[in-house]
Amino acid sequence: MSTVNDLIQRYIAVWNERDSAARTALIAAALTEDSVYSDPDHAALRGHAELSSVVAQARERFGDLVFTLGTVINVHHDVALFTWRLGAPDGGNPVATGYDFVEIAGDRIRRVVGFFE
Repeated sequence: MSTVNDLIQRYIAVWNERDSAARTALIAAALTEDSVYSDPDHAALRGHAELSSVVAQARERFGDLVFTLGTVINVHHDVALFTWRLGAPDGGNPVATGYDFVEIAGDRIRRVVGFFE
């Protein structure tokens, strides 16, 4: 089984993937089929297809900006809390930051609750 950090990195990679087929494979590797995603803009997206659609829209909106993992704040049992950044590929100040809380089932994420700063 992958470490939680590896799982979170796979999840972050989903948000950076522009190619639909590659993104579908990344989602399948990172999230359970019955996964649920929520953030301030989206309430309870269910399953891989709904998340992939939102990520595709985000990729169009964000252009060359990329998501990176900030800090894994805490992990216990089957949950984790971490920060993320959205910014230029070469680093520098992010244009957006936030927190994600995830519930893990086995070696994949079952639920994501995102917060924007």
